[in-house]
Amino acid sequence: MILKSVRGFTPVIGRDCFIADNAAIIGDVTIGDECSIWFSTVLRGDVNTIKIGDRVNIQDGSVLHTLYQKSTIEIGNDVSIGHNVVIHGAKIRDYALIGMGAIVMDDAEVGEGALVAAGSVVLSRTKIGPHELWAGAPAKFVKMVEPEKAKEMNIKIANNYLMYSRWYTEEGAE
Repeated sequence: MILKSVRGFTPVIGRDCFIADNAAIIGDVTIGDECSIWFSTVLRGDVNTIKIGDRVNIQDGSVLHTLYQKSTIEIGNDVSIGHNVVIHGAKIRDYALIGMGAIVMDDAEVGEGALVAAGSVVLSRTKIGPHELWAGAPAKFVKMVEPEKAKEMNIKIANNYLMYSRWYTEEGAE
């Protein structure tokens, strides 16, 4: 893994995290406990803050960045960020799911238990409410999702990624 301090900020990584060998974590980045940061993922906190909660999985090829002195990234607990996602200065609440290849732009907010479909583009300052499904480019509201079903699905995905990450540790390499 690449861990790099920038402008006096050094990444902070919680306990029991899996960080892939070629993931890059740079600058003002805080990662909670039991997270997994997958291959070729970049968390670039060089210009502003990136805060990630517990049991978050950020899958292969994703890029997280911000705007200098303008936007930050806040990701809650039990969040799944799919492969090749771009999050730029947005807030993602607990139990949310961001589908593969989605883009979430500055000052957008994705509510608790919300789902952003694969390939969607969430424009700057868009507010996605709790338990809403959004899709398209630009992303639009599709429907409400049942809160318990969404939470159950998102916790299952988060737990699966926690299990997958264990396969890469010495204990799980058997």
